[in-house]
Order: sequence, then C-alpha cells, then structure tokens
Amino acid sequence: MILVNNNSSGLERYCHCFYITFTIVFYEGRCFTGRRLEVYGDCDNFQDRGFMNRVNSVRVESGAWICFDHPDFKGQQYILERGEYPEFQRWNSHNDHMGSCRPVRMHGEHYRMQLFEGCNYTGQCMDLCDDCPFLQSRGFNTNCVNSVRVYIHTPDSFNYYRITVQRSEHTSCSASLTTLVTDAL
Repeated sequence: MILVNNNSSGLERYCHCFYITFTIVFYEGRCFTGRRLEVYGDCDNFQDRGFMNRVNSVRVESGAWICFDHPDFKGQQYILERGEYPEFQRWNSHNDHMGSCRPVRMHGEHYRMQLFEGCNYTGQCMDLCDDCPFLQSRGFNTNCVNSVRVYIHTPDSFNYYRITVQRSEHTSCSASLTTLVTDAL
C-alpha cells in the first residue's frame, strides 16, 4: 500500500501527517461570508493581522481551539471543536467580539508511534517519540508504511490506538487522514 504518491517528499511527509495540525477560519459575516482570517497557531491579536474583532461565523477545520473575546488571550473563553459555527450564538457568545485564539495542545502527555512496513503490524518496525523529518535517517529503509500504532501515556499505563489505512488513491497527505480508521484497544 502506498500512502503518498511517488512525486511527494516521501515517508517524512507521511510521518508529518500524524502530527496534529490546527486550522481555524474566522468570518466577519454570518454563514461564512465577508472577510476571513485563517489561523494555524497562536494568534494574540486579530487586529495585528488586519482583521477587526468582529466575528460572526467560524469554521474549525482541524484541532480544538480556545478563543477569547479580547486580544492577548484575555476575556471570555470559548472552546471550539472541529465543525461549523454559522453564527456567534452557536459557540454560546452574547456578541460578535473575538480578539485572539490558540489551539488546544496536549502538554504533559507522552506519545509514542510505531510504524510498520507490513500490514497487520508486521515487517520492519520503527518507534518514534519525537519529531522525525526524515525516517530513513533513523534506519527505516522502506518506502512504504502499511500500519501504525499510536501509544498515548495515561497516568496508569500506555494505552494504544490501532490505525489502519485503507487502500485507495490519495491526492494529498491530508486526504489520507480522512480514510483513517481508529479502534481504541
């Protein structure tokens, strides 16, 4: 099974897909109309990016976000998860003010990921617990990853999630993620 097409940047790009990415889009108008501001990380002041503090609709494309009604991460907080919020009442706000945001990151938790060359967790295996921009530099000598286990450390043990990637054609790395099936074990 090929997870990235041959003209992509290879396995390091596949590995990058498993890092959590964050994207949120703010709109001045209701129902996703008007000027928009796309944010991928911490944004302490919307006005610094040329966007007024009036937000009437939000589309969270990935990740979870903490949004604040004032700049510098101050004021009323709103937790927005992936989805569409066509008007400010949908995130329980009393007005259309929003001035800053940041993604919800999981500080203090430990992760480990195992990549397997073969299906059903067979073949060459590589453990990752930090960023790895180029898998071959760590001795993973294959051009294909067919199964992945993600371990999440909880206070009492390591729990793991089995991720199975179904065979299909993927036009981009993010498209591959939509076909992931995760089973908690």
